[in-house]
Amino acid sequence: MMFAFGCAKGIIANRFFTNPRWRSGLFVHHLLQSSNYSVYTNKRPFVEAPRESSYSIQNVFDYYSRRHMSNSTVELRTEDNVVRFAFNNKVLDDNKTVPMRTEKKWKRAKPSRKAKVNELRFYRLKAKKKMNSPNPEVRIRYKLEKAKRKEEWLIEKLRKYDVPKSPAEAYDPETLTEEEQHYLKRTGEKRKNFVLVGRRGVFGGVVLNMHLHWKKHETVKVICKPCNRPGQIHEYAEELARLSKGIVIDVKPNNAIVLYRGKNYVRPQVMSPVDTLSKDKALEKYRYEQSLEHTSEFIEKLEKELEEYHKYVDRHKKKNEVDSMSKAV
Repeated sequence: MMFAFGCAKGIIANRFFTNPRWRSGLFVHHLLQSSNYSVYTNKRPFVEAPRESSYSIQNVFDYYSRRHMSNSTVELRTEDNVVRFAFNNKVLDDNKTVPMRTEKKWKRAKPSRKAKVNELRFYRLKAKKKMNSPNPEVRIRYKLEKAKRKEEWLIEKLRKYDVPKSPAEAYDPETLTEEEQHYLKRTGEKRKNFVLVGRRGVFGGVVLNMHLHWKKHETVKVICKPCNRPGQIHEYAEELARLSKGIVIDVKPNNAIVLYRGKNYVRPQVMSPVDTLSKDKALEKYRYEQSLEHTSEFIEKLEKELEEYHKYVDRHKKKNEVDSMSKAV
């Protein structure tokens, strides 16, 4: 039943559009006068259909073509001896411009997972080709470029851990006599209280432990274990004196520093300074510094290898030239 009804509707619609009498201007006139068309024109007031005494199919087609036309004007400009076409908005009588339709900016589609895998595979094959090259210069240069890229990346990472130093607070530095310095030096050596500075270096926890020791003792010994770089122990002494407002009594050759809290010592409310790194951040910084140190050493080694290879090539060329000259003679 429903199938038959649908077929009947299709046949009626087909006859309606194929009959020339039903496509005449009179039917179009009644169609434009219908309620649906008036509702449509009220919703879209910027569209004005032609209302003449007699309508025709050609008028309706002209109306729809005008509806999709642009409001912009084309100008021919000749500036700097160059001919250009410029599109401008249509200017009305009250110096207002008709808004033009803005073109949609197409976003670049994100590459698929397969495309990313193929790109990575291409770079791996390219790197493998350079690593397995029979020319030693190509292999050395590839390693050198890779190491330099890593060095730049590490330097950029270490910049994030540079904490700006807070302005130094005004305090009265105490002057100690030679007898007092000798006494404090001996007492600092004999006492067993100490603070360890490990691979993290000087961070907030070290200064906090120093203030906790100064609660019961006048002096504290700071032991620096991995002070392998020359002058590093003196840098640590200056940094600890600045952060804790203490006085450096002695710097031992076995990487030990003796600090005195001062005669008028008052324990601060915030014992861990603000301009210091936390324990985790200090460990991350140490790892990046170690990696940067090894990378710089590796770059120096590769540069020496490349220089030696160039010298070897020059010697080989000179030897071949001498042999060819001797054979010619």
